[in-house]
Amino acid sequence: MWTLKIDICRKQASGNLHADSGFTLLEVMVAISIIAIALVSVYRMHSQTITMNFAARFYTTAPMLAQLKIAELETKSGEDLANDSGDFGEDYSGFRWDVVVDDVESESLGSAAKDLKRIDVTVSFNNDEFTYDLRTYRIY
Repeated sequence: MWTLKIDICRKQASGNLHADSGFTLLEVMVAISIIAIALVSVYRMHSQTITMNFAARFYTTAPMLAQLKIAELETKSGEDLANDSGDFGEDYSGFRWDVVVDDVESESLGSAAKDLKRIDVTVSFNNDEFTYDLRTYRIY
């Protein structure tokens, strides 16, 4: 039994105690470089996803808001129509609208053009970062 203990101690002492048992500085630097490249790519994709999410939200919401503004203008008479601007309230914070109303002059339409109005509605978001334009014509 005593001999067995000595053999075990000798085996442990002469075991894997080599100078190359850890990582070299070069291996660590290569691993960190690979991780950095992967993280930069992931960060870039994440920021693009956020930008695309804002654009998708705007181009989904803006047509509905422009139609809402057109529907409000349809309830007014032709004399009450005028250029105007404003926002959509707290429900749609950051969204603004501008309305431009012009008379239409056309030789081909003749006298029918005197009652024809061109209505341009522009919906913008985040200080004109995104804009959506809608044009319609109404006879009043």
